[in-house]
Amino acid sequence: MTRSSSTTPFPPPPGARAYHLRTGRGEFAVVDSPVPAGVRPRGVALLMPGFTGSKEDFHRLHEPLAARGYRTVAVDGRGQNESDGPADDESAYAGEELARDALAQAAALGVPLHLVGHSLGGQIARAAVLLDHSPFVSFTLVASGPAEISDSQKQRVKLLHDALAVMTMPEVWEAILAMGPPEEVGGPASGHGEPELLRQRWLNHKPAQLLATGRQLCVEPDRVGELAAVPLPFHVLSGALDDTWPVPLLDAMAVELGAHRTIIPGAEHSPNQDQPLPTAHALADFFDRHPGRRGPS
Repeated sequence: MTRSSSTTPFPPPPGARAYHLRTGRGEFAVVDSPVPAGVRPRGVALLMPGFTGSKEDFHRLHEPLAARGYRTVAVDGRGQNESDGPADDESAYAGEELARDALAQAAALGVPLHLVGHSLGGQIARAAVLLDHSPFVSFTLVASGPAEISDSQKQRVKLLHDALAVMTMPEVWEAILAMGPPEEVGGPASGHGEPELLRQRWLNHKPAQLLATGRQLCVEPDRVGELAAVPLPFHVLSGALDDTWPVPLLDAMAVELGAHRTIIPGAEHSPNQDQPLPTAHALADFFDRHPGRRGPS
Protein backbone atom coordinates (compact mmCIF):
# COMPACT_ATOMS: atom_id res chain seq x y z
CA MET A 1 0.00 0.00 0.00
CA THR A 2 1.18 3.52 -0.71
CA ARG A 3 -0.29 6.64 0.74
CA SER A 4 0.17 10.37 0.70
CA SER A 5 -0.31 12.63 3.68
CA SER A 6 -3.18 15.06 3.63
CA THR A 7 -4.76 17.72 5.73
CA THR A 8 -8.51 17.63 5.95
CA PRO A 9 -11.28 19.70 7.54
CA PHE A 10 -13.14 16.41 8.09
CA PRO A 11 -11.71 14.97 11.31
CA PRO A 12 -11.50 11.17 11.39
CA PRO A 13 -12.90 9.27 14.37
CA PRO A 14 -10.63 8.49 17.34
CA GLY A 15 -7.82 6.12 16.42
CA ALA A 16 -8.40 6.46 12.66
CA ARG A 17 -6.22 8.18 10.05
CA ALA A 18 -7.26 10.28 7.04
CA TYR A 19 -4.99 10.14 4.00
CA HIS A 20 -5.00 9.72 0.24
CA LEU A 21 -4.57 6.13 -0.93
CA ARG A 22 -2.38 5.91 -4.01
CA THR A 23 -3.65 3.44 -6.59
CA GLY A 24 -3.07 2.57 -10.21
CA ARG A 25 -6.03 4.83 -11.06
CA GLY A 26 -5.11 7.88 -9.01
CA GLU A 27 -5.46 8.89 -5.38
CA PHE A 28 -8.58 8.42 -3.27
CA ALA A 29 -9.31 10.02 0.11
CA VAL A 30 -9.85 7.42 2.81
CA VAL A 31 -10.46 7.08 6.52
CA ASP A 32 -8.51 4.07 7.77
CA SER A 33 -9.32 2.71 11.23
CA PRO A 34 -6.96 0.00 12.52
CA VAL A 35 -7.66 -2.70 15.05
CA PRO A 36 -6.58 -1.48 18.51
CA ALA A 37 -3.83 -3.10 20.53
CA GLY A 38 -5.05 -6.10 22.47
CA VAL A 39 -7.73 -7.05 19.94
CA ARG A 40 -7.09 -10.00 17.60
CA PRO A 41 -7.23 -8.85 13.97
CA ARG A 42 -9.90 -10.73 12.05
CA GLY A 43 -10.02 -8.96 8.69
CA VAL A 44 -10.33 -5.76 6.68
CA ALA A 45 -13.43 -4.10 5.23
CA LEU A 46 -13.65 -1.59 2.36
CA LEU A 47 -16.64 0.76 2.80
CA MET A 48 -18.11 2.56 -0.23
CA PRO A 49 -20.61 5.44 0.24
CA GLY A 50 -23.78 6.35 -1.63
CA PHE A 51 -25.04 9.15 -3.88
CA THR A 52 -24.15 12.64 -2.53
CA GLY A 53 -22.47 10.85 0.38
CA SER A 54 -18.87 10.38 1.47
CA LYS A 55 -16.54 8.31 3.61
CA GLU A 56 -17.79 10.25 6.65
CA ASP A 57 -21.11 8.39 6.39
CA PHE A 58 -19.34 5.41 8.00
CA HIS A 59 -17.73 7.31 10.88
CA ARG A 60 -19.89 5.68 13.54
CA LEU A 61 -19.04 2.16 12.33
CA HIS A 62 -15.26 2.34 12.66
CA GLU A 63 -14.91 2.05 16.43
CA PRO A 64 -17.36 -0.84 17.03
CA LEU A 65 -15.97 -2.79 14.06
CA ALA A 66 -12.41 -2.22 15.29
CA ALA A 67 -13.45 -3.57 18.68
CA ARG A 68 -14.60 -6.75 16.91
CA GLY A 69 -11.24 -7.11 15.16
CA TYR A 70 -11.96 -5.46 11.82
CA ARG A 71 -9.86 -2.76 10.27
CA THR A 72 -12.14 -0.51 8.18
CA VAL A 73 -11.21 1.66 5.21
CA ALA A 74 -13.94 4.07 4.09
CA VAL A 75 -13.33 5.75 0.74
CA ASP A 76 -14.50 8.79 -1.20
CA GLY A 77 -15.10 7.63 -4.75
CA ARG A 78 -13.86 9.56 -7.76
CA GLY A 79 -15.34 13.09 -7.65
CA GLN A 80 -16.84 12.57 -4.18
CA ASN A 81 -15.88 15.00 -1.42
CA GLU A 82 -12.08 14.83 -1.02
CA SER A 83 -11.30 12.54 -3.97
CA ASP A 84 -10.51 14.45 -7.12
CA GLY A 85 -12.15 14.00 -10.49
CA PRO A 86 -13.16 16.05 -13.53
CA ALA A 87 -15.82 18.69 -12.90
CA ASP A 88 -17.44 18.49 -16.32
CA ASP A 89 -16.51 15.19 -17.99
CA GLU A 90 -19.24 12.70 -17.15
CA SER A 91 -17.49 9.85 -18.99
CA ALA A 92 -15.04 9.57 -16.07
CA TYR A 93 -17.98 8.47 -13.89
CA ALA A 94 -19.38 5.72 -16.10
CA GLY A 95 -20.31 2.61 -14.14
CA GLU A 96 -17.39 0.49 -15.33
CA GLU A 97 -14.92 3.31 -14.65
CA LEU A 98 -16.06 3.57 -11.03
CA ALA A 99 -16.01 -0.22 -10.69
CA ARG A 100 -12.40 -0.28 -11.87
CA ASP A 101 -11.61 2.42 -9.32
CA ALA A 102 -12.93 0.11 -6.60
CA LEU A 103 -10.74 -2.73 -7.86
CA ALA A 104 -7.74 -0.38 -7.87
CA GLN A 105 -8.48 0.59 -4.27
CA ALA A 106 -8.64 -3.08 -3.32
CA ALA A 107 -5.34 -3.76 -5.10
CA ALA A 108 -3.66 -0.85 -3.30
CA LEU A 109 -4.80 -2.13 0.09
CA GLY A 110 -3.33 -5.49 -0.86
CA VAL A 111 -5.27 -7.72 1.53
CA PRO A 112 -8.42 -9.86 1.23
CA LEU A 113 -11.39 -7.57 1.80
CA HIS A 114 -14.94 -7.67 3.05
CA LEU A 115 -16.65 -5.35 0.55
CA VAL A 116 -19.47 -3.11 1.85
CA GLY A 117 -21.40 -0.72 -0.40
CA HIS A 118 -24.15 1.65 0.68
CA SER A 119 -26.85 2.56 -1.88
CA LEU A 120 -25.04 3.83 -5.01
CA GLY A 121 -21.85 2.45 -3.47
CA GLY A 122 -23.47 -0.98 -3.45
CA GLN A 123 -24.20 -0.82 -7.16
CA ILE A 124 -20.66 0.34 -7.94
CA ALA A 125 -19.32 -2.45 -5.71
CA ARG A 126 -21.57 -4.94 -7.51
CA ALA A 127 -20.10 -3.89 -10.86
CA ALA A 128 -16.60 -4.34 -9.41
CA VAL A 129 -17.40 -7.83 -8.14
CA LEU A 130 -18.81 -8.77 -11.54
CA LEU A 131 -15.54 -7.66 -13.16
CA ASP A 132 -13.30 -9.44 -10.63
CA HIS A 133 -14.41 -10.97 -7.34
CA SER A 134 -10.96 -12.30 -6.39
CA PRO A 135 -9.92 -9.44 -4.03
CA PHE A 136 -13.00 -10.01 -1.85
CA VAL A 137 -14.02 -12.55 0.77
CA SER A 138 -17.60 -11.32 1.16
CA PHE A 139 -19.96 -8.67 -0.20
CA THR A 140 -22.53 -6.71 1.80
CA LEU A 141 -25.13 -4.52 0.10
CA VAL A 142 -26.39 -1.86 2.52
CA ALA A 143 -29.75 -0.37 1.45
CA SER A 144 -28.77 -1.04 -2.15
CA GLY A 145 -31.30 -2.62 -4.47
CA PRO A 146 -31.39 -4.83 -7.54
CA ALA A 147 -31.97 -2.22 -10.24
CA GLU A 148 -33.17 1.37 -10.68
CA ILE A 149 -34.35 3.50 -7.76
CA SER A 150 -37.99 4.17 -6.89
CA ASP A 151 -40.10 6.65 -8.84
CA SER A 152 -40.15 9.11 -5.92
CA GLN A 153 -36.35 9.10 -5.75
CA LYS A 154 -36.12 9.49 -9.52
CA GLN A 155 -38.08 12.72 -9.12
CA ARG A 156 -35.60 13.95 -6.51
CA VAL A 157 -32.70 13.15 -8.83
CA LYS A 158 -34.43 14.98 -11.68
CA LEU A 159 -34.89 18.06 -9.48
CA LEU A 160 -31.21 17.99 -8.65
CA HIS A 161 -30.21 17.62 -12.30
CA ASP A 162 -32.48 20.48 -13.34
CA ALA A 163 -31.01 22.68 -10.59
CA LEU A 164 -27.41 21.85 -11.53
CA ALA A 165 -28.17 22.88 -15.12
CA VAL A 166 -28.94 26.48 -14.15
CA MET A 167 -27.41 27.06 -10.70
CA THR A 168 -23.99 26.97 -9.09
CA MET A 169 -23.18 24.40 -6.42
CA PRO A 170 -23.52 27.01 -3.61
CA GLU A 171 -26.88 28.09 -5.03
CA VAL A 172 -28.11 24.51 -5.20
CA TRP A 173 -27.05 24.00 -1.58
CA GLU A 174 -29.14 26.97 -0.49
CA ALA A 175 -32.08 25.60 -2.46
CA ILE A 176 -31.67 22.21 -0.76
CA LEU A 177 -31.73 23.83 2.69
CA ALA A 178 -34.81 25.87 1.72
CA MET A 179 -36.73 22.62 1.17
CA GLY A 180 -36.96 21.94 4.90
CA PRO A 181 -35.04 20.66 7.95
CA PRO A 182 -32.04 18.46 7.07
CA GLU A 183 -33.58 15.41 8.76
CA GLU A 184 -36.58 15.73 6.44
CA VAL A 185 -34.73 16.73 3.28
CA GLY A 186 -32.10 14.00 3.67
CA GLY A 187 -29.57 13.43 0.92
CA PRO A 188 -26.63 15.84 1.01
CA ALA A 189 -28.23 17.83 3.85
CA SER A 190 -27.93 14.91 6.25
CA GLY A 191 -24.92 13.00 7.47
CA HIS A 192 -22.11 13.04 9.98
CA GLY A 193 -20.75 16.44 10.94
CA GLU A 194 -21.76 20.01 11.57
CA PRO A 195 -23.83 21.92 8.96
CA GLU A 196 -20.77 23.76 7.66
CA LEU A 197 -18.95 20.47 7.05
CA LEU A 198 -21.98 19.08 5.21
CA ARG A 199 -21.99 22.21 3.06
CA GLN A 200 -18.26 21.82 2.39
CA ARG A 201 -18.78 18.18 1.43
CA TRP A 202 -21.47 19.21 -1.05
CA LEU A 203 -19.25 21.90 -2.58
CA ASN A 204 -16.40 19.38 -2.89
CA HIS A 205 -18.48 17.05 -5.04
CA LYS A 206 -17.85 17.35 -8.77
CA PRO A 207 -21.04 18.28 -10.69
CA ALA A 208 -20.25 15.72 -13.38
CA GLN A 209 -20.09 12.98 -10.74
CA LEU A 210 -23.53 13.93 -9.40
CA LEU A 211 -25.03 14.11 -12.89
CA ALA A 212 -23.55 10.85 -14.13
CA THR A 213 -24.19 8.74 -11.05
CA GLY A 214 -27.68 10.18 -10.54
CA ARG A 215 -28.52 9.18 -14.08
CA GLN A 216 -27.11 5.70 -13.48
CA LEU A 217 -29.35 5.24 -10.44
CA CYS A 218 -32.39 5.98 -12.59
CA VAL A 219 -31.58 3.42 -15.30
CA GLU A 220 -29.55 0.70 -13.52
CA PRO A 221 -30.47 -2.73 -14.91
CA ASP A 222 -31.21 -5.76 -12.75
CA ARG A 223 -27.94 -7.71 -12.48
CA VAL A 224 -28.88 -9.89 -9.52
CA GLY A 225 -28.85 -13.05 -11.63
CA GLU A 226 -25.29 -12.30 -12.72
CA LEU A 227 -24.24 -11.57 -9.16
CA ALA A 228 -25.81 -14.78 -7.84
CA ALA A 229 -23.41 -16.75 -10.04
CA VAL A 230 -20.37 -15.21 -8.32
CA PRO A 231 -18.82 -17.53 -5.68
CA LEU A 232 -18.94 -15.09 -2.74
CA PRO A 233 -21.05 -15.01 0.42
CA PHE A 234 -23.61 -12.20 0.20
CA HIS A 235 -25.31 -10.09 2.84
CA VAL A 236 -28.27 -7.78 2.25
CA LEU A 237 -28.64 -5.27 5.10
CA SER A 238 -31.21 -2.48 5.32
CA GLY A 239 -33.32 -0.45 7.65
CA ALA A 240 -36.90 -1.40 8.44
CA LEU A 241 -38.06 1.34 6.04
CA ASP A 242 -36.56 2.43 2.75
CA ASP A 243 -38.02 4.81 0.16
CA THR A 244 -35.20 4.28 -2.36
CA TRP A 245 -35.64 0.52 -2.75
CA PRO A 246 -38.69 -0.82 -0.86
CA VAL A 247 -37.85 -3.42 1.78
CA PRO A 248 -39.85 -6.23 0.06
CA LEU A 249 -37.71 -5.68 -3.04
CA LEU A 250 -34.57 -6.06 -0.93
CA ASP A 251 -36.05 -9.20 0.66
CA ALA A 252 -36.62 -10.72 -2.76
CA MET A 253 -33.12 -9.79 -3.90
CA ALA A 254 -31.65 -11.53 -0.84
CA VAL A 255 -33.59 -14.69 -1.67
CA GLU A 256 -32.36 -14.68 -5.27
CA LEU A 257 -28.76 -14.20 -4.09
CA GLY A 258 -29.03 -16.80 -1.34
CA ALA A 259 -27.84 -13.99 0.88
CA HIS A 260 -27.88 -13.53 4.61
CA ARG A 261 -30.57 -10.91 5.36
CA THR A 262 -30.46 -8.30 8.14
CA ILE A 263 -33.13 -5.68 8.88
CA ILE A 264 -32.08 -3.02 11.38
CA PRO A 265 -35.04 -1.80 13.51
CA GLY A 266 -35.34 1.96 13.83
CA ALA A 267 -33.30 2.60 10.68
CA GLU A 268 -34.26 3.81 7.21
CA HIS A 269 -32.09 4.25 4.10
CA SER A 270 -28.85 4.83 6.05
CA PRO A 271 -28.66 2.25 8.85
CA ASN A 272 -24.94 3.01 9.14
CA GLN A 273 -25.97 6.45 10.41
CA ASP A 274 -29.43 5.81 11.88
CA GLN A 275 -28.43 2.80 14.01
CA PRO A 276 -24.65 2.42 13.79
CA LEU A 277 -24.08 0.02 16.68
CA PRO A 278 -26.53 -2.72 15.61
CA THR A 279 -25.39 -2.20 12.02
CA ALA A 280 -21.74 -2.67 13.00
CA HIS A 281 -22.57 -5.78 15.01
CA ALA A 282 -24.58 -7.24 12.12
CA LEU A 283 -21.65 -6.63 9.77
CA ALA A 284 -19.14 -8.14 12.17
CA ASP A 285 -21.35 -11.19 12.80
CA PHE A 286 -21.49 -11.79 9.04
CA PHE A 287 -17.76 -11.23 8.59
CA ASP A 288 -17.07 -13.66 11.44
CA ARG A 289 -18.93 -16.40 9.57
CA HIS A 290 -16.91 -15.82 6.40
CA PRO A 291 -13.27 -15.23 7.32
CA GLY A 292 -12.00 -16.31 3.90
CA ARG A 293 -8.27 -16.13 3.30
CA ARG A 294 -6.21 -14.76 6.15
CA GLY A 295 -4.06 -11.75 5.34
CA PRO A 296 -2.23 -9.01 7.24
CA SER A 297 -4.39 -6.27 8.67
